[in-house]
Amino acid sequence: MVIKRRTVIDKPFYFIVFLEQDLLSFSFVFQVMSSEDKPTTKEGEEEQGGFLGKVKEFISDIGEKIEEAVGFGKPTADVTAIHIPFIDLKKADLVVDVLVANPNPIPIPLVDINYTVESDGRKLVSGLIPDAGTVHAHGSETIKIPLTLIYDDIKQTYDDIKSGSIIPYKVIVELIVDVPVIGNITLPMEKTGEIPVPYKPNVDLEKVKFDQFSWEETSATLHLKVDNENDFDLGLNSLECEVWLADMSIGGARLSKSANISKKGQGVVELPITFKPKDFGSAMWEMIRGRGTGYSMKGCLDVDTPFGPMKLPFNREGGNTRLKNSDDNDDEVPLSMDTLFIKHAAFYLIAFSLANTPYSSLLHTRTYIISFSFLELCKFYLQVNYLNGETKLC
Repeated sequence: MVIKRRTVIDKPFYFIVFLEQDLLSFSFVFQVMSSEDKPTTKEGEEEQGGFLGKVKEFISDIGEKIEEAVGFGKPTADVTAIHIPFIDLKKADLVVDVLVANPNPIPIPLVDINYTVESDGRKLVSGLIPDAGTVHAHGSETIKIPLTLIYDDIKQTYDDIKSGSIIPYKVIVELIVDVPVIGNITLPMEKTGEIPVPYKPNVDLEKVKFDQFSWEETSATLHLKVDNENDFDLGLNSLECEVWLADMSIGGARLSKSANISKKGQGVVELPITFKPKDFGSAMWEMIRGRGTGYSMKGCLDVDTPFGPMKLPFNREGGNTRLKNSDDNDDEVPLSMDTLFIKHAAFYLIAFSLANTPYSSLLHTRTYIISFSFLELCKFYLQVNYLNGETKLC
């Protein structure tokens, strides 16, 4: 830059600059010295300063002047909470609450949010959320960051993470905000916690106890044994399931009864149910004779855990259970009728003859083939009454 003519300023004057930012206007007044006020330079030194020097100083210092005038400052951010709104055997949904405070007189936009979830220094999941919104002037906003942990992905990546365990985690969040004049700044934060990797519950049909036996309709109680293989307690709220005995469905049942199953422990749940034995045909005869009964079962447990509520599905195929009278002790052989039959066989033979009940009525079924001796039939009739807790023929 070439100055052809030097202007001498005899008196000081004021240089006024107007800035506009959104709807706010600011003015700054700078005093420019006259030539008489200019500092004296030593002989031999190059002359510096002057009007252009003052302008240069103003430009380099303008950021600080604006910040001092209007109070621009860095926003603050903190992870206030981590919620687990949903968790099951496949995944866990987490929501991270980040509280952002803006001390400035104008809104600031949230440019990006980077997040990472790690366990013992190993990354479990990461991601980026662009354009996360705006924080109002002189206000604060809670930004919710949703993320999902897929258990199969985690277990395939890290072999030492097993179902039923509890793993520590750390959520690392970097919040990038655009502050006027200052520009983009990054606000780092983190929070630690624990999260479970649920284990599928084992549910077995331990036994079926008859409360009232009738060929048309029977009421019974299913004794379900629940194994909790998790490292945390399960608070059972409800259980619903569908049961098949000898490949025949006896319908579904639901129990709304609270129970606590401790970690690595067992619990027994009693589930009432009704069904029609006549629909089972020959399978019911085998069941009543005290032989093992095959069953299948599927359902769902609604439980409370230290990490929130869970719905844990279960299924069981190829199991074997036993039938018992409601008055039997658990250590007795189920429906062992030999002693009782020998004692009362004669009476029931006579009573059955007098009853004059044909086979077709007593053993009515479309799939049953009558191949029993008269003695076996009487024993069967005795067992039916035994299930009802009766000691005489009705």
